Amino acid sequence: MRLLLNWVLSALAVWVVARLVTGFHVQGPFAALIAALVIGFVNATIGAFLKIVTFPLTLITLGIFWFVINAAMIELASAIVPGFHVDSFGAAFWGAIVLSLVNMFFRWLVGTARKHD
Repeated sequence: MRLLLNWVLSALAVWVVARLVTGFHVQGPFAALIAALVIGFVNATIGAFLKIVTFPLTLITLGIFWFVINAAMIELASAIVPGFHVDSFGAAFWGAIVLSLVNMFFRWLVGTARKHD
C-alpha cells in the first residue's frame, strides 16, 4: 500500500513540477503516473550506477552534480514516455531540483518519509 501511495505522490509531484517549471510538460494524469514510474525505475537502475561512478565529482561539487544526473535521468524518461516532454537540459535541471523538493514535501505531508530508528 505504501508503494502505491508513493507512486501516486510522485506522479502528483511530476504534475506540480510541470505547472511550475517552464519547459516541463505532462499531458494528463496517466502520463504523470507513467512518467513517475519511469523516472523512479531509471533513477533506481542507471541513476544509481551513475551516482556511484561519479561520486568523487559529487563530493567536489558538494552534491550539486547529483542534480545533473537526475536531470539526465529525467531527460531519458522524457524520451521514453509519451505525453511527458522536457524541452531542454536546463528545464530538466530545474525540474529535478523542484521535483526533489516537491516529493520531499509530499512525503512529509502524508507521513511516508523514511523513519530513522
